[in-house]
Amino acid sequence: MSGVLSGFAVVWTVIAVGYFVGRTGVLGENARYVLNRLTFFVASPALLFTTLADSNPASVLGPFLGVAALSSLATAIAFVLVTRWWLRRDLTESTIGAMSASTVNSANLGLPIALYVLGDMAHAAPVILWQLALYSPVCLAILDASTSRHRTTVFSMLVQTLKNPMIVGSLAGLACALFDFRLPQPLGDPIELIAGASIPAMLIAFGISLVGSRPLEASGGRRADTLVATGMKLVFQPVVAWALAVWVFRLDPHAVFAAVIMAALPTAQNIFVTASRYERGIVLAKDTVLLTTIVAVPAMMLVPLLLT
Repeated sequence: MSGVLSGFAVVWTVIAVGYFVGRTGVLGENARYVLNRLTFFVASPALLFTTLADSNPASVLGPFLGVAALSSLATAIAFVLVTRWWLRRDLTESTIGAMSASTVNSANLGLPIALYVLGDMAHAAPVILWQLALYSPVCLAILDASTSRHRTTVFSMLVQTLKNPMIVGSLAGLACALFDFRLPQPLGDPIELIAGASIPAMLIAFGISLVGSRPLEASGGRRADTLVATGMKLVFQPVVAWALAVWVFRLDPHAVFAAVIMAALPTAQNIFVTASRYERGIVLAKDTVLLTTIVAVPAMMLVPLLLT
């Protein structure tokens, strides 16, 4: 228990530094934008590559991937069933809501939590692979189909997925692990050095994003949607993950804890970017990201108590 609390303390301390940086403006008004792009396009792909290259492929493609996939799908379906006829949202906004309720922040928070709380960043890799390689492309295809007159093809989905630098880094690292290939030191050392910038930059950017956060304003008109999505993200999805880990995949206690922690991560910040891109569900996505972000880490600290 002390190790878990220590891990959360490390994460929250760096987030607090980011919040202070954002409040003081010491890095300028574009700091969060620059840090997020640095982690997404440069540092995180390098981190995923080095993590997966040294991992056991069976663990990445094994039960954790199944728990991540099935728990997110169950949560998305539950959100649609609960809200589609009650709140009468159209397909586009229902999809944005389902993504908000079921897509975890597997990179910006998942990687640091996996390292400092679970002790192994490989726990985040199956979630990242599932979301970036399969789940998000399918959701985006649904959004394209519901908002565009042009037909979305499997080929266009595949091309878009392969353009994601985090997918490229993950697949390259997984290939190295599968074929037991090691990069020459002059090439491997710079990649490891760049990877080291990922987690602190993620957490500082995350802290900056909390400055001025005010979810659930009445003017948005999406309080019910946001509360349902938040409850499903922070309660329903972790419970489903626990049930799958214990009863379906029969994982050991530490693995169950890891699966539940990964499922309890807050909503991914890129859902707000997606909502802005399609100009639907913007308030719902923004408020769910902010609310789950504020509540998730304290809520995750209860997981060890509930599982013991």
